[in-house]
Amino acid sequence: MSTLSRGVDDALDSPAALRTSEIDPGLRSSQMTAHVFSIFLVDVVVTIGSLFLAKRVRFDDPGVTVARSAFEPLSGTRYSIVVLALAAAWLLTLAAHGGYRRGVFGVGLEEYKRVIKSTAMLAGAVAVVCYLGRIDVARGFLAVAFPVGAVGLVLGRSVARKWLHRQRERGHLVRRVLVVGDHAHVGQLVSVLRRESYLGYAVVGACLPTYEDDFLPAEDIPVFGGLSDVAAVANSVQADTVAVTAVSGSGTSFLRHLAWSLEGVGVELVVVPSLTDIAGPRIQMRPVAGLPLLHVREPEFTGLRRLSKAAFDRVAACTLLLLVSPLFLAIAAGIKFGDGGPVFFRQIRVGTNGEEFSCWKFRSMVTDADKRIDSLRTLNDYDDILFKIRKDPRVTSVGRFLRRSSLDELPQLINVLLGQMSLVGPRPPLPTEVRLYGDDVRRRLLVRPGITGLW
Repeated sequence: MSTLSRGVDDALDSPAALRTSEIDPGLRSSQMTAHVFSIFLVDVVVTIGSLFLAKRVRFDDPGVTVARSAFEPLSGTRYSIVVLALAAAWLLTLAAHGGYRRGVFGVGLEEYKRVIKSTAMLAGAVAVVCYLGRIDVARGFLAVAFPVGAVGLVLGRSVARKWLHRQRERGHLVRRVLVVGDHAHVGQLVSVLRRESYLGYAVVGACLPTYEDDFLPAEDIPVFGGLSDVAAVANSVQADTVAVTAVSGSGTSFLRHLAWSLEGVGVELVVVPSLTDIAGPRIQMRPVAGLPLLHVREPEFTGLRRLSKAAFDRVAACTLLLLVSPLFLAIAAGIKFGDGGPVFFRQIRVGTNGEEFSCWKFRSMVTDADKRIDSLRTLNDYDDILFKIRKDPRVTSVGRFLRRSSLDELPQLINVLLGQMSLVGPRPPLPTEVRLYGDDVRRRLLVRPGITGLW
């Protein structure tokens, strides 16, 4: 038996390796395929539903026909055919723009950007075809269908993302990751991937430049070999991903040869730069003389970008409020009949530049929840700044469902409509939390808080 095989066998017997060995790559692949297919089915329902809704809103008569022109009428062609044709074109455009690629699900804004881009391109293409072909399709029909459909697609994928995050936090639908790099950088990367478990990366082991020990006790991960063993180890431990962080003295040839050795085996190669905790839009890669230089731009949010985001937030919030108004009434009735208390919970939060505002939510706790905080501080699952209990005894039975489905946040659409919040942004903190902020944390007050976000 070779030294490498012996090292891999010994490391695979460690507790950490036994835990991650339960992750079946084949099962994960089939589960991810099912997840992508379920998103496709949701998209089918949303696109057809939004188009039929637009048809109903625009026309009282469901039998309204489409005329190609005054000279060449297509009598008898119903809008139902147009609905099905546009729905098929919508889904094909989404697929053509990578809307169903596995890599875009669960993290970042790329998934949502592809939805918006596909919708905008289809709307433009329809306008051009109608103009050149002299096809008379009601503008009001299209003006309702595309915005409602875009919001519905984004909302559907947002719900699917929350489900995916929960599954990953439970150890399902995760990728097996082999980490390569110096001891210190490997430890940092492992810490981040374990903390952000919703990303779906399970570290199965490491390869270090100096392969001396079979185990890194501080990180609780096995060491399988050195830099020359990466490709063989990835195959042995059935890794889906090889993540390379800083490696002292390795040079550019190491990455090039590693990429070659992983070609055609279904293993993804990820390079982790030393830049961390910097927003993606601020980082731009510019190849210079064959070197991939990463430029970090100064954060800015002014002018047209700020106005366009504010306009999008308000239009989307107004549309969502109209769509979910029946759900509002149902939730309000459930809360009222539950314990007879108020339906809404209003709390002072801190927004942009430290300005305070009233944040609205559906009440999910008992009416005297604030008075019980001091007696429950010993159960806090987070640091002194953020007070949050995983199984909070103050949550009502109705509130537990609302929180699990994130429906308690729906009234914050009113805050978005008033310009106090955004759809996406940092969580609006309490004044008591802000008083504990240091200089670094206080920077989050530079942006508008949001209903959903990473912090």
